[in-house]
Amino acid sequence: METAFLIVWYVMVFIFGTVIFSFLNVVIYRTPQKLSPAKGRSFCPKCHHTLGPLDLVPLFSWVFLRGKCRYCKAPISGRYPLVEAIGGCSALLSSFMYFDPALPTPLGAGRAGLAFFMCAILTVIAFIDWDTMTIYDSTNVIVALAGVVSYFLFDDISWLDRLIGVFVISLPMYLLVLWKEGAFGGGDIKLFAALGVFLGWKLNLLTFFIAVVTGGLYAGILLSKKKKKRNEHFAFGPFICPAAVIVMFFGRQMIAWYLEYLGF
Repeated sequence: METAFLIVWYVMVFIFGTVIFSFLNVVIYRTPQKLSPAKGRSFCPKCHHTLGPLDLVPLFSWVFLRGKCRYCKAPISGRYPLVEAIGGCSALLSSFMYFDPALPTPLGAGRAGLAFFMCAILTVIAFIDWDTMTIYDSTNVIVALAGVVSYFLFDDISWLDRLIGVFVISLPMYLLVLWKEGAFGGGDIKLFAALGVFLGWKLNLLTFFIAVVTGGLYAGILLSKKKKKRNEHFAFGPFICPAAVIVMFFGRQMIAWYLEYLGF
């Protein structure tokens, strides 16, 4: 009975995540165009035909329509179901890590909800930055406010750690920009400052390390394929945001493992 309950619970959690992130697809598409995500029904970006309920079922609609608009047959980007799948997995991981459905508590629900919320806002930041190379101040403020809330849910990071986290990455990045213009974008710097409020300085350093390694590998691939020149920029947010999610869920364990490996 317990196993059946857990299966049903996690299926529902996954579906919930896909539905929320399906809406985030709208946010990602409309925000750079200065369109309200909350006003007006969803439409095909190619033919602008209003989409019906059967066109909007997360994951399944894209599969059943074979990745094409029902009305104009234009290809629908595979990124839409990808974002929805990320939402389902984010909800599952948030619930699995912080909430026990067999023994529910307000603290567990709060932690799981905040973790899922962070996955959501970081997904929006990552994809908008990928499309436009822009990270909006408003989204960075939301990340910082989530950091303030997290203090009351995750008491293992002190206010001092969080304050140091604001500057531990952002200040060196800012100084580097003063020395070499264009080294980093202003949005990247502000995002690390906001993440410092949420993660504290240790986890923020780990986030930066993961982002630099993955971003460096991506840059190396682009250079090797001659798709980018050495002085060309690429969006850093799509590497910062996944790194922050990984660290949010597993950073404490990663640091503990590393210290144990060093013999501390």
